[in-house]
Amino acid sequence: MTVRAAWLTTRGDAAGGQTRNDTRMTPLGTMAPAAELTTQPGVIPGGTPFALTATGPMTATLGVGRAIVQGNPVQGAYPVAVTADEILTFADGDPDNPRTDLVVLRVYDAAHDASGQVRATVEIIPGTPAAAPAPPPLPAGALALYRVDVAARVSAGGGGIDFPAATTDVRPYTAAVGGIIPQANATGAYRGQYRDDGSEPQRFDGRAWRPVVERHYAQVLKNAAYDLAAGSYVSVQWDAARVESDAGMWTASHRSRLTAPARGLYLITAQQTWPQGARDAHARIIRNGGASQWQLSYVADSNGNQGHGGSIGAYLSAGDYIEMQLHTAARITDIPGSYSNLSLIWIGA
Repeated sequence: MTVRAAWLTTRGDAAGGQTRNDTRMTPLGTMAPAAELTTQPGVIPGGTPFALTATGPMTATLGVGRAIVQGNPVQGAYPVAVTADEILTFADGDPDNPRTDLVVLRVYDAAHDASGQVRATVEIIPGTPAAAPAPPPLPAGALALYRVDVAARVSAGGGGIDFPAATTDVRPYTAAVGGIIPQANATGAYRGQYRDDGSEPQRFDGRAWRPVVERHYAQVLKNAAYDLAAGSYVSVQWDAARVESDAGMWTASHRSRLTAPARGLYLITAQQTWPQGARDAHARIIRNGGASQWQLSYVADSNGNQGHGGSIGAYLSAGDYIEMQLHTAARITDIPGSYSNLSLIWIGA
């Protein structure tokens, strides 16, 4: 047998029972949990497990690999190994419509299903032909590895399947408990669980996945020139967020604000260039509409292009917001938008 499953058959079964070699080849031990009685199903990383290689117009081979296939909660999870290439032959295309087939690892267990079989297999589950075909439902005890699009009227004598273009890799991955699961849709089961979503490592906090290295930051900008009236502090109305780590740190409905998404110490940096004619010119930061105020820069009398900036550290609660305010004793018109800059950067809790 080239497709082996541990904990599926016993010594007295007609199938011959689990051999010592079966036990050595299949992945054993406690894998990543998905719930109280279920395991995160998936492929065991290492090399290129279950590689799909075209061998003919309508045929391919599935390479060797190891995986965990989860049955229903009371059925448990099956360690499975494919120890030699499995030959796959796809049925000819429908005369009228395309379809999408699934290549799966599947475990049949007569003690828990109506199959009357006790074995592990590699199968093609054919989809239903349609103008916009969908993959077939994944049966219980199966692990999807690839989707293969089969065009209408395709056959060995009629062009065959363009496997590179028609194949979608859907192999999920899993790991031993405590390991990092390399898949974006891994189920969070316990506080402190890790996964890699394809772009960064993440940690499950008991409710949601969060970046391992927590980062919160935003920088806003003004695109258009603006005027400043004389004699009062005015909050700068920003036009866009140049960058923001968390949606909602800046919104068009509150254009002057940068909002802290999490509690912690933040670095606030602001810069203002004053054009000619600005007198008694101040730039300051206020929190929550004026609950706190920090003066950052001062220019007594600008002769043009006098730039001043500053930064402060401030401890903010989630939902606190800051604004940059400007003051000049003389009215100024047509200040370039690029003269004003504001950033909010989370340092840590």
